[in-house]
Amino acid sequence: MAYPQAFSFTHRLDTGTNAPPLPADATPTEAEREVWLQVDVVLKDARGILDELQAYKGAGQEIREAIQNPNDDVLQDQAWAAVVPLVGKLKKFYQFSQRLEASLSSLLGALTSVTYEDPTQHLEREQALAKQFAEILHFTLRFDELKMTNPAIQNDFSYYRRTLSRMRINNLPAEGENEVNNELANRISLFYADATPMLKTLSDGTTKFVSENKNVPIENTTDCLSTMASVCKVMLETPEYRSRFTNEETVSFCLRVMVGVIILYDYVHPVGAFAKSSKIDMKGCIKVLKDQPPGSVDGLLNALRYTTKHLNDESTNKTIKIMLQ
Repeated sequence: MAYPQAFSFTHRLDTGTNAPPLPADATPTEAEREVWLQVDVVLKDARGILDELQAYKGAGQEIREAIQNPNDDVLQDQAWAAVVPLVGKLKKFYQFSQRLEASLSSLLGALTSVTYEDPTQHLEREQALAKQFAEILHFTLRFDELKMTNPAIQNDFSYYRRTLSRMRINNLPAEGENEVNNELANRISLFYADATPMLKTLSDGTTKFVSENKNVPIENTTDCLSTMASVCKVMLETPEYRSRFTNEETVSFCLRVMVGVIILYDYVHPVGAFAKSSKIDMKGCIKVLKDQPPGSVDGLLNALRYTTKHLNDESTNKTIKIMLQ
């Protein structure tokens, strides 16, 4: 299988920037353009979302002071004033996850259609869309890495909901309540309660895509995902290709994409990514992760350990379980 050609953007991303731009040879064809333009708008916003999440500091200090001094109205007001705009950001991130899921669904529709005979042809001839698919996965894993290391997110939202509830009981005007009504607050709360909320959104979205598109053989989706995983693995483990990655961010990009497609595959394939019949070389993929500098891929290994569906199945090879311990 001509992996380097099928996914050639993976070794041409080395630009020295955080978000690799679209390479010249992955310009969308006329057939791809409509979907590409829709997804491009979302991906442009994705960069700002990551910047905002990285800069998210939380209102821990204000909340602590308010809790320690429950009768001090000034401190209560200060905590509320600090939390309300942060909740606006958390709402924005959650709403972005819905847009991302819709984009993923559009890309899956294009990359699994019966236009071409196999997934390799799709990836070779629709490189612009394959690149966008990879960028969505890169964003998703990066978002979840940042979220996992920021406990302020859940603390801020919990405080917001508790305070709002108390204000309602006391019939106090709750400025900012219009920002997040009760139903939306429940959905946002569930979203952030997950260790990897964006990945969960995409996994659910991929499962939904497969169940809603019965006319598309499930193999079209799973083969597309397994091919992308294999391409990333080959790019990372082959010295000839790896030597072209002068920028470490490109390596991170490929690693996140590889882990992302493995997790999606594990959700939609009837027996998952870890079974003997899986088209993904899981031992090879885990070895690639383990070969990275210590501590650099802990989040990705944890994603495989804790967010996959079939790792703990009896059918999973014991060696794979030991590798991920």
